[in-house]
Amino acid sequence: MKVEVTALSSYEEKEEQFKEQVAQLRQWFFQSTSPGGLAGDRHGVVPASGFSFSAQQIWKTIKENKDLNLPAHKVMVATVRCEEIGNEMLRHLSVDEGWLALDETVQAGPVSEFGKKLNTILEAHLSRYDMETTYFDEGVRNAKRQQLKSKALDLVYPAYATLLGHLRSKTHEEFRTRLEQSLNKGEGFAASVHTCTQSCMLEFDKRCADAAVRQANWDASKVCEKLLRDIGTHASSVCNAKLSELINKYEEQLSRALTEPVESLFVSGGNDTWPAIRKLLEHETQLAVSGFSYAVASFELDRATIGTMVQKLRDYARNVVEKKAREAAGKVLIYMKEKFAIAFNHDNDSMPRVWTGKEDIRRITKEARTASLKLLSDMAAIRLDEKPEKIENVLYSSLRDGDVAALSSQDRSIATATDPLASSTWEEVSPKDTLITPVQCKSLWRQFKAETEYMVTQAISAQEAYKWNNNWLPPPWAIVAMVVLGFNEFMLLLKNPLYLMVLFIVFLLSKALWVQMDVAREFQQGTLAGLLSISSRFLPTVMDLLRRLAKEAQGPPTSEAPRPVSLTSHSFRSQSQPNPMLSTMTESAESSTVSSSDAGIEYSSPSLSHRRSTINVEADFS
Repeated sequence: MKVEVTALSSYEEKEEQFKEQVAQLRQWFFQSTSPGGLAGDRHGVVPASGFSFSAQQIWKTIKENKDLNLPAHKVMVATVRCEEIGNEMLRHLSVDEGWLALDETVQAGPVSEFGKKLNTILEAHLSRYDMETTYFDEGVRNAKRQQLKSKALDLVYPAYATLLGHLRSKTHEEFRTRLEQSLNKGEGFAASVHTCTQSCMLEFDKRCADAAVRQANWDASKVCEKLLRDIGTHASSVCNAKLSELINKYEEQLSRALTEPVESLFVSGGNDTWPAIRKLLEHETQLAVSGFSYAVASFELDRATIGTMVQKLRDYARNVVEKKAREAAGKVLIYMKEKFAIAFNHDNDSMPRVWTGKEDIRRITKEARTASLKLLSDMAAIRLDEKPEKIENVLYSSLRDGDVAALSSQDRSIATATDPLASSTWEEVSPKDTLITPVQCKSLWRQFKAETEYMVTQAISAQEAYKWNNNWLPPPWAIVAMVVLGFNEFMLLLKNPLYLMVLFIVFLLSKALWVQMDVAREFQQGTLAGLLSISSRFLPTVMDLLRRLAKEAQGPPTSEAPRPVSLTSHSFRSQSQPNPMLSTMTESAESSTVSSSDAGIEYSSPSLSHRRSTINVEADFS
C-alpha cells in the first residue's frame, strides 16, 4: 500500500496557490482509476459478476504455469464475458420484433428505406453491447464487438439479398413493360431498348442505395450485372420474336401474291407462261424485300444479318413458285384435258362451238392438242433461271408431228437410240428442276390421246346427226325411182281430181299429227324410243283431232271467247270455198302453231321444231 501526503499552502496568505493545489487534488479523485490516479491502474480489475470464473482461472493458471500472470488472466476473462454478451445480443437481435417484422415484409416484396430501418436496429444492439462491456479489456471488447457485428450482418444479409432480388425482378418487369409500350407507340426497336435500359438502371441504382446498410460494405454490382444480363436476354428474345413476326408477315404476303396467279398461269398454259411467272416473282419479291428492309432498319442489325434474312425471303418466294409448279405437274393430265376441252369446244371468240358440218374437225383437234402439248411442255421442268432449253421443241417434234404409237419388239431397240423421249432427264436441265421426265411425258401423251378420243368421236357424230336432221329428202336415186315407178299413179291423179283432194286431206291430217306429236323431237332421243313414244300418243292425238273437228262442225258457242282455229278445221272449211286447194294452202301456211284446249300444250311450227332439235343436238355435243 502506498501512502502519499500532500501539503497545502495557507489560504489566508496564498489564496490563489491554495485554490490551484485543491484543484489538482480534486483531479486526482476524479481520475482515480486512470494511470497515476489515487486508485492506481484499474484496467485489470475484474467485475464482481466474473469474480468466480476469474478465481478458477487464477488457480488453473497457477497450477499450470507455477506463476501468477494477471494480464493473461484479465484478457481471458474479458474474452469469455464479451463473447457471452455478444451471443446474448445476437439472440436478442434474432428475436427482435422490429427485425422480424422487417424480414417478413422483405420476403413479401420490396421495402422502402430498408437500409435506414436495419441500421437503427443494429445500432441499438451494438450500443447495448458497448454498455455491458465497458469495464472489460478494450482490445478484447473491440474484437468481440467486431465479431458480433459480423454475425449480426450475416444474420440480416439474406434479407438484404432477398430485397435485391425483388428490386432486380421489379426493375426487369418495368423494363419489359416500358419496352412493350415503346414498341406499341411505333418507336424503333434499338432506340427503345437503349432508352428503357438507361432509365431502368438509374432507378435500380437509386433503390440499391436506399437499401444499403451503413455498418456493412455489401457490393450490389453482381446483382446489377445479372440484371443487365436479364435485360439483354429479354431484349434479344423480343428482337428474335419481332423479326420472326416480321419475316412471317412478308412470307404470308409473298404466298398470297404468288400462289393463285402462278396456279392460274399454269392452268391457262399461254405462250409466255414461265416469262410471266419470272416477272411476277421478281416484282412481288422486290416489293416484299423493300418493305422488309425498311421495317428491319429500326433494329440496327449488321449488314450481314440483314443480307441473310433478305436472301431467306427470296428463297421462300422461289420455293412457293416451285411448290406450286410441282403441284401443277402432279395434275398435268387433268389440266391438259381441260385445256383440250376448252380449245376443242369453243371458237376463237370463246363461244360454244356448234357442229353444223362445216367445221374442220381434224384442224380443230390438232390445234387443241397443240395447246395441251404446250401446257405439258410448260410443266415438264422449272424455268425460273433463264437458261436455254429444248423441251418444247423436243415434245413438238416427237409427239405432235410424230407418231407415239407402240413400236414392235424388233424396232424398239433402234427407236430407243433415236427417240429423244426415251430418257429420264432433259438436256441442259438439272435433275432438281425436272418435274416430268421425257418418258413420263410420252406416257402422259398416250393417256391423254386415249381419254380425249371420245370427245372427237362425239363431235363427228354430232356433225353426222346434224346433217341427217337437216336432210329430209331421199337420195337422188330414190327420187328418180319414185318418178319412174309412180308415173301411172301420177297420171291417174291428174285424170281423177277427187283422188287428189283425198290425198290432200290426208296430207293435212298427217301434217297436223306430225306437228302436234313433234315427231322430229321424239326421234332425237333415238329410233326405238321415238317409235315407242309416238305409238303411245298416236291414238289419243287422233281422237283429240276428231273431237275438235266435230266441235268446229257444230260451230263455236256464242258465250265463249274465240278459240284459235286449228289447221284441220281450216282444211274442212275450205271445201265450201270456190278455190279449196289455194285457200287451204294459204291458211296452212299462215298457221304457225296448233293449240290443244284439252291437253293445254302448244306445239311450234315445223320450222321452229326443226330449229329446236338442232339446238338440242348441238348442246349434247358441245
